[in-house]
Amino acid sequence: MEKDTLNTSMTERDAAIRLTMMPRDTNAHGTVFGGIILSYIDVAGGVEAVRHTKHDRFVTVAMKEVIFHEPVFMGDLVSFYAETLKVGNTSITVHVVVEAERFGSQGQKVKVTEAEVVYVAINQFREKVKIGG
Repeated sequence: MEKDTLNTSMTERDAAIRLTMMPRDTNAHGTVFGGIILSYIDVAGGVEAVRHTKHDRFVTVAMKEVIFHEPVFMGDLVSFYAETLKVGNTSITVHVVVEAERFGSQGQKVKVTEAEVVYVAINQFREKVKIGG
């Protein structure tokens, strides 16, 4: 079996989310809008925050620099791998790596982008709370 050239520690994990890009996600040139990818990065990071802490409510407070290295095309299978970097009293920082498997290319995968996302734990009244508290 050929070794994947991407970061194997991330690709051996289960993706936080994985989906196929559809026509509604694309511009007139058939590439996926960056904002669509950003929104899924936010969702994937939130999934990891809940999994890691067992706290069920978070809000996004920061998404660090996101640079797109490759485009995403309609039909690509896009995986969002998330890993907790740091847990504070009320916040959690999650690293999300985005990978696209090209439609019809027998498994060719490219790293699209990555981001660090910071979330703050809140309660049902939208007040900041300690994680696990």
